[in-house]
Amino acid sequence: MTKYSEGYPNKRYYQGCKYIDEIEKLAVKLAKKLFKVDYANVQPHSGSQANQVVYLALLRPNDKILSLDLLAGGHLSHGAKVNFGGIFYLVYYYNLDPITQQLDYEEIRKKAQEVKPKLIIAGYSSYSLKVNFGKFREIANEVGAFLLVDIAHIAGLIATELFPNPFPHADVVTFTTHKTLRGPRGGVILAKKELAEKIDRALFPGFQGGANQAIIAAKSQCFYEASQPEFKEYQERVLENARTMANYFLEKGVKVISGGTETHLLVIDTKSSYGLNGKKAAELLEEVNIICSKQMIPYDEEKP
Repeated sequence: MTKYSEGYPNKRYYQGCKYIDEIEKLAVKLAKKLFKVDYANVQPHSGSQANQVVYLALLRPNDKILSLDLLAGGHLSHGAKVNFGGIFYLVYYYNLDPITQQLDYEEIRKKAQEVKPKLIIAGYSSYSLKVNFGKFREIANEVGAFLLVDIAHIAGLIATELFPNPFPHADVVTFTTHKTLRGPRGGVILAKKELAEKIDRALFPGFQGGANQAIIAAKSQCFYEASQPEFKEYQERVLENARTMANYFLEKGVKVISGGTETHLLVIDTKSSYGLNGKKAAELLEEVNIICSKQMIPYDEEKP
């Protein structure tokens, strides 16, 4: 779509946006209904940009962020040194328990009390277990931090109530529409209503220009489909398939990170199980038309 629509419905910088306004208002309405929240911004072009908008809205340069180490399943946009977050903010990390490879909330609490971050991030790229968002809220309250939950990989599970709900606990929730939500490539920000104006201003004119209205129309369709009973049945089968695969590997003596899965994904330590690094394993699988992602694992000694 070539029509420019900078701004928000009924407050555009260009004429001729009458129908575009209706498309965006529908997407916002369906997102709020699907996730049972009061505020949604459907303009982010990606999940990374959604996160960056949140930083711009809530933080100042050199404020502190506490997030999961990239090696343990965190995301590049959660403060990696080579990324926007790591360049403009002071980023500290919590990690998984070295034995169980699971989140240790008491250790996260100690780290937060030590660091005193302005923002704590929960929600991950390759952590396969459920998350206690209530614990994160308690920790954030103790140190006076905002809580951002990035549900990019589990949005479809949360939309169908098959994963713990972050919304009673988080100040802001970000996600992508092209993973378990099974929609177009794009991002969304959900937040407490009192943060709406800050986030809207941070996105436009603060971070992005014109919205991609063709993608926003596709997001509307995505939210509609995710609200149908068939979509929940699909998500249930995805979870069952992931559990079956994880259990099969465990029965064969393969090391599955965190001891299994409670989501749609699983991570295997190919080095200790097969003597292969992740890159080589992914290349061998591609030769037989199985596509997977190489990934850092907790306390990894291999290079990315």
